Amino acid sequence: MDWQKLLSTKRFGLETYHNEKKHDRTEFQRDYDRLIFSAAFRRLQNKTQVFPLPGSVFVHNRLTHSLEVSCVGRSLGNNIAQKLKAKYCHTDIDFLSEIGAIVSAACLAHDMGNPPFGHSGETAIASYFSEGDGIHLKEKWSIPDKEWNDIIHFEGNANAFRLLTHQFRGRRKGGFVLTYSTLASIVKYPYESSYITDKKKKFGFFQSEKEDFVKIADDMGLICRGEDKYARHPLVYLVEAADDICYEIMDIEDAHKLKLIHSEETKELLLNFFPPEERAKKLERMEPVTDVNEQIAYLRSSVIGVLVDECSRIFVENEESILAGNFQGSLIEGVRKDICDAYKQCSALSFRKIYKSKDVVDIEIAGYHIIYTLIDKLVQAVFDADKAYSKQLLARIPEQYETDMETPYGKIQSVLDYISGMTDIYALDLYRKITGMSLPSL
Repeated sequence: MDWQKLLSTKRFGLETYHNEKKHDRTEFQRDYDRLIFSAAFRRLQNKTQVFPLPGSVFVHNRLTHSLEVSCVGRSLGNNIAQKLKAKYCHTDIDFLSEIGAIVSAACLAHDMGNPPFGHSGETAIASYFSEGDGIHLKEKWSIPDKEWNDIIHFEGNANAFRLLTHQFRGRRKGGFVLTYSTLASIVKYPYESSYITDKKKKFGFFQSEKEDFVKIADDMGLICRGEDKYARHPLVYLVEAADDICYEIMDIEDAHKLKLIHSEETKELLLNFFPPEERAKKLERMEPVTDVNEQIAYLRSSVIGVLVDECSRIFVENEESILAGNFQGSLIEGVRKDICDAYKQCSALSFRKIYKSKDVVDIEIAGYHIIYTLIDKLVQAVFDADKAYSKQLLARIPEQYETDMETPYGKIQSVLDYISGMTDIYALDLYRKITGMSLPSL
């Protein structure tokens, strides 16, 4: 793959106007601004990241997580840009200096397709059709295998690409009309759901957006590895690394604030990222600080700095392999052994004490039931649209979600578009009203 083609300012949906306008901001900075001012991005404020949305202690939601991932992604991108500019100083490659801006914009968008209630939302959507009351729909409506695979393996990453590119009713062609580079940088799994295996459970685009992704991939020169299967855009590795760094380290800090992990255990986990000499320096610098939360914040920021430097090094050292489409795994897996071991310790503890904690499991169970019920009611409504109760339910769905699509696949997608865009609070409110648990004020 070639950086000259990979760093493209061409905008999806506005290809015929490419290069006609000049702006003071770069095209990639405009992507960032367009995303951050969007309603879909603002809704992330009321979507669960890991822990239930805050009571007396503020923890991360999808919005704060995405902002932090974007900051880390910008640092990774700027590091890479500096190294690549030195390496390619005798060639004329456009936009190398803008890699940080591209990655930061892609990081903002990476979770925008996720439904409410964390990963349990994805599971609830998929399982409704794969093992729940929706299982009969495939045969009843003769839904093709490839389309059914999209539904029973519903994936937030693929849904993000759809959200950013699909022309919803009343909206302009091209969706968010982002640059090809930003769009390609969020697709972690550049293949369709037919390629899912026991080891690879995720995919990058639905059948409805396959033609759009292929168009972008071919234009940018992504390596094709078979029918509708491509190598990753190189900057995907940086977006992935930024996400890996943030969710693991920030979840540890959140767990400490919620008293799921003791202070000394938290400090020890973070100090493990440093060799003995550096560890001693960290302890010495922490001595004047008596606030434990401030001590942990200092260690957390230091760990993020170490991981950013290591992931940047791994990318630069493997740049040729990445461009050839041969690099395997993630950047975080290639960091120095002592740092990798410390990261794995954080992962193991997170699984034991965070992701399986009562509060986290409770919100996942509740979210699962809420989403499952909403899908059941709304899917029935779109397939029986002439019934009186269905008409009432469908009147609740904004017109931009095309519930009158002709195909069964399109009808189901319209429901999933609506539900996946909900905040936790909106989903809970609608659930209560549909089930009769609450009534509007009279």
